Amino acid sequence: MANLDSLTSWHSDWKNLRVVVFGLGVSGFSVADTLNELGARVLVVAEKAEAEYIDLLSVLGIEALIGEEATAFEKQVEAFDPQLVITSPGFRPNSKAIVWAIQRGLQVWTDIDLAWRLRDKVGRAADWICVTGTNGKTTTVQLATHVLQQAGLRAEACGNIGVPILDCIRNEDGYDVLVVELSSFQLHYLGEIKPFASAVLNIDLDHIDWHGSFDEYRKAKGKVYENVEAACVFNVSDSETMKLVEDADVQEGARAIGFTTGFPSASNVGYTDGMLVDNAYSPNRSNKEIECLAEFSDIEQIGVVTKHLLQNIAAATALVRAYGVPAAAVAAGISSFKLDAHRIQLVLEAESISWIDDSKATNPHAAAASLSSFDSVVWIVGGLLKGVDITPLVLSSVSKLKAAIVIGVEREPVLAALASVAPNVPVIEIGDGEDVMLRAVTAAKTLAGSGDTVLLAPASASMDQFKDYADRGRQFADAVLRLNGGQHG
Repeated sequence: MANLDSLTSWHSDWKNLRVVVFGLGVSGFSVADTLNELGARVLVVAEKAEAEYIDLLSVLGIEALIGEEATAFEKQVEAFDPQLVITSPGFRPNSKAIVWAIQRGLQVWTDIDLAWRLRDKVGRAADWICVTGTNGKTTTVQLATHVLQQAGLRAEACGNIGVPILDCIRNEDGYDVLVVELSSFQLHYLGEIKPFASAVLNIDLDHIDWHGSFDEYRKAKGKVYENVEAACVFNVSDSETMKLVEDADVQEGARAIGFTTGFPSASNVGYTDGMLVDNAYSPNRSNKEIECLAEFSDIEQIGVVTKHLLQNIAAATALVRAYGVPAAAVAAGISSFKLDAHRIQLVLEAESISWIDDSKATNPHAAAASLSSFDSVVWIVGGLLKGVDITPLVLSSVSKLKAAIVIGVEREPVLAALASVAPNVPVIEIGDGEDVMLRAVTAAKTLAGSGDTVLLAPASASMDQFKDYADRGRQFADAVLRLNGGQHG
């Protein structure tokens, strides 16, 4: 058996290490490509893969089992005699591949584990700022990265979004900071890393079908705080995140820093009098002076201002301030930052009706953030629920709902929840077939009136009827513009 504990650097001896890589998506290919560069022997196993990646493996001379060969991988993988398994995060802990590896005593890594070991390729290793949570990860990571760049630092967003983390590690110019989005899937498998700072934005029911229980999901999220050097950033309004900080084994001197949408107490970042303010890192903290970092007019440049957006801004600010970013760079970064498409995005305002695309609200927690931001909502909801009960979301949002349009293949649980706890809310069910989103938007137009918001916040994954959440959002926007004469607000 290989001594994997000795493989702690790009400059360690990886040559001829036998590694099986499960999965051939973006992260799977980056793992195979990186190991090949290091001289390891690689066998990729993937039931599905894009032709581009298959062709690239062939060019690189990397062995692969694709399609039917991958479903019956055991014999050929046994013959390969792997010393390590690196999995794409989509493989569940109870999947045949992972069970096979564990039963044989093999360590299971992800690209994150490999990247941590290889981070010294181009000299000084970049510091890692890590972000996880049920909702808001991508916005927080992107904003933190943007602010760090405004401060003149070489920073990149990676991990569960953007550039594959191993591509960042291999970038010849190097980075000062990597802002790493980590999903609960990646964290489940994660070994030891030592982030400069980490944040858990929130914890709510999600991916229970993958993890098996809420407790396992929560434990996975908490791993992001382990070994933190400088700051564990938590959500003041979410006690679960504080508990995770309290349970974490951090490096000496690491601080617990809260973020809030209210006035920040000591060691917090928050808001007062229309300003984003720092009561954690201000140079005048000893004199109890709170430092203003940005005005509300800066924040309004981003897009539709919601409580959830304010939380993400405060979290990102707490992370970059831990890294020493000055107030001026925070203000410049916030005022020049733009949200990704499909995240509480105003598609159109016509006839006093607002049409909002939050297709990225793929779980109830994210949808709750959207629904709480508007007063009278015609709600387009449904898709793949991922084992989560949507009833608590419906119950908490009843006062906001003017009507609901239910889409998706798992409509029955959504319809049942609406009937049970929101019996007075008008409901239209959109059956399977073509033009699902056009039919949903058409139905919404018949129900919405002056002052209403038609909100696509499905609280569900999208792959049942759409390619992904972006496709779902694009189809919503196309239908909205088509039915309103192509006008833009």
